[in-house]
Amino acid sequence: MTDRPLLLASASEIRATLLRNSGLTVQALPARIDEAAIRASLQSEAATPRDIADALAEMKARKLSEKHPEALVLGCDQVLEFRHAIWSKPETPAEALSQLQSFRGQTHKLLSAAVLYDRGEPVWRHVGEVRLTMRNASDAYLSDYVARHWDSIRHAVGSYKLEEEGVRLFTAIQGDYFTVLGLPLLPLLNYLSQRGFIAA
Repeated sequence: MTDRPLLLASASEIRATLLRNSGLTVQALPARIDEAAIRASLQSEAATPRDIADALAEMKARKLSEKHPEALVLGCDQVLEFRHAIWSKPETPAEALSQLQSFRGQTHKLLSAAVLYDRGEPVWRHVGEVRLTMRNASDAYLSDYVARHWDSIRHAVGSYKLEEEGVRLFTAIQGDYFTVLGLPLLPLLNYLSQRGFIAA
């Protein structure tokens, strides 16, 4: 990495870990925006799930870049699309169970957006897409899964974590594993190397 810092406008531990594991020096500084209000406003304007993910990622990056213009700032957001609607993180175990019951035997999409700001301007953006097909898990298994993993999955869109036991819920995944985790890492690293921000 160059001597300019890379700031991650997110509180996501997994995103920060993915970046650090790839050899980048990164500091996580969550950008405070009213995601629910922004999402609701965009949905009322009939914005697509892809555009909503992109807009939220950009707003996070822009807000942090305004405070730290000297840094490269990465904003990220992930949206789950199922039956032409956006699904949010569960607020209760009962809601998590209901979501998983709705998804089983079906295919849903995860859209992971990333926007990079450099000196207060957006210079790169990407929205990765993954299609996930869930097995027909029993009510008993899903109830037990939620009960045992609620403290972890309550922070996850879709009510599962693929990097943990949640992988057992699926029969097929079409797309990039990093995108499932909320960060289109390979396109980002490719851009950083092309621009000379990291050695290549």
